[in-house]
Amino acid sequence: MTTPGSIRTEAHDHIFKIVIDNPAKKNAFSPAMMEQLSNALTELHNNDAYWVGVICAEGKDFTAGLDMPKFFGPTAEKRNLKEGNVDAFGLSKRCRKPIVTAVQGIVFTIGIELMLAGDIVVAADDSRFCQMEAKRGIAPLGGAHFRFLSRTGWGNAMYHLFLCDEFTAQRAREIGLVQEVVPAGQQIARAMELAATIARNAPLGIQATKEAAAKYIEGGEAAAIAFIPSIRERVLNSADAREGIQSFIERRPAVFGGR
Repeated sequence: MTTPGSIRTEAHDHIFKIVIDNPAKKNAFSPAMMEQLSNALTELHNNDAYWVGVICAEGKDFTAGLDMPKFFGPTAEKRNLKEGNVDAFGLSKRCRKPIVTAVQGIVFTIGIELMLAGDIVVAADDSRFCQMEAKRGIAPLGGAHFRFLSRTGWGNAMYHLFLCDEFTAQRAREIGLVQEVVPAGQQIARAMELAATIARNAPLGIQATKEAAAKYIEGGEAAAIAFIPSIRERVLNSADAREGIQSFIERRPAVFGGR
């Protein structure tokens, strides 16, 4: 009997690691797994002990996409996003913490959309990307239609969204879909290294930076500028700001507490 896939989580100091675990089916997502991923991202969002998230996958592939019969077939399972939960695709409620995603092997359809819902992507050099929904008579519904565009520009986005072609990690790096390409097998370790580096910075400052950057994406430059006063008030009155100044005066590394 096939073991159903699941989403596992691990705590590593201030890093919350989220693992897609269904390698027997190329990490294809079931409705239950989508719900578990939303729950995990909500835990990252709400728990002040976690400052950075890392999303990764077991096995040779990141994900082949949805387990289609479980979503659209006669035995489809219907599950709704819990009220107040983070949306795994960031289309409604988005996680406020920085997220580094490590991908490898097959990264198809929602795999691209999940990584683009995060912030930084580390790809194994054997990664293969494809946004192929239109080949199946549908269209990207998890955010690829605009995040692909914002990351790569109109021409590159339409090239791959219209062709529904498979492309390499090197190509993904060239157009800005991923930030680093590493030898296969090293992608998770590298993502954890980046997360650890991020976690050495003031978490409130990092979270404010992500929130402010999102304001620009959502409403343009005017919205981002209008948001500055609320950031200023929040960070300058924090204990972390005082620690940052004191550590500079004392010429030592800052020790932040997220307050």
